[in-house]
Amino acid sequence: MTEKSPDISVVIVSYNTVDLIEACISSVLASQGLSLELFVIDNASSDGSADFVRGYYPAANLITNDVNRGYGAANNQALPECTGRYVILLNPDTTVKPDSFSIMMSYMESRPGIGLAGPRVVNPDGTRQDSISARYPGHRHGGDDLGVLPGSIACVLGACQIVRGDLLKSLGGFDEDFFLYGEDQDLCLRIRKRGFEIGFILDAVIMHHGGQSERKTLPEEVVRKKVRAEYLFYRKHYRPDTIRRIRKGQYFRAIWRIFSIRLLLMFIANKQIAQGKLAKYRVIRDETKSENRGTDK
Repeated sequence: MTEKSPDISVVIVSYNTVDLIEACISSVLASQGLSLELFVIDNASSDGSADFVRGYYPAANLITNDVNRGYGAANNQALPECTGRYVILLNPDTTVKPDSFSIMMSYMESRPGIGLAGPRVVNPDGTRQDSISARYPGHRHGGDDLGVLPGSIACVLGACQIVRGDLLKSLGGFDEDFFLYGEDQDLCLRIRKRGFEIGFILDAVIMHHGGQSERKTLPEEVVRKKVRAEYLFYRKHYRPDTIRRIRKGQYFRAIWRIFSIRLLLMFIANKQIAQGKLAKYRVIRDETKSENRGTDK
């Protein structure tokens, strides 16, 4: 007798979140109303995350990497082994309400035109996180380059997404050129280009701490990673003249913000916040300038 495939495959990519992953996995395994399989891909954590999962959750399909391969590439490692009709991509700094996955699956079952959807995301204090976007990065300049796309949602937060398994596999999963940041927006756009809409599931709720895998990274380095991911997105989806307009706007906006913050710095009460903003806009200025040199050769 052939064993029935699970309803969903849950994929968690872990990187130095041993203090959070227990709550995440426990909440996944407590999900009600469906069958699931669980994959945990550890991206060379140095905090014992892989050993913890191996010791306490032997039912999880654990994949360990010798190096940090990035978020998208690590998710893709599990994809060939996923047998569920739906794949749920879940961050380790989340917890799931017991009925959320079954609500998410029912939503997808009743809406065949939805290719990927996200639940309502809340902070640890219960306040709502902004998890839906109607526009892509650089959309003001590049919207026309994308043409007419189905639905009104551009993307949903990558902390938790449910995707049709056959669709995700046919797309080859995430674009592995995105190491961290931007891969969720790119995936949502590619799904819409296939003719599917992106959905939002109000009744399904997850709690998300946010940014936990990057908590040891300097803030300006996080900004640098995000800017570089944005330009990868631009190069992939926008025309060269569109990218030039985006670069020009970002560069001069950064210059102006640096000038205005410096000018007003002596009058600003919280100088630490002001210095943080200065560091942010300096990174944007430098990265945009670097993009100019790289593409104008």
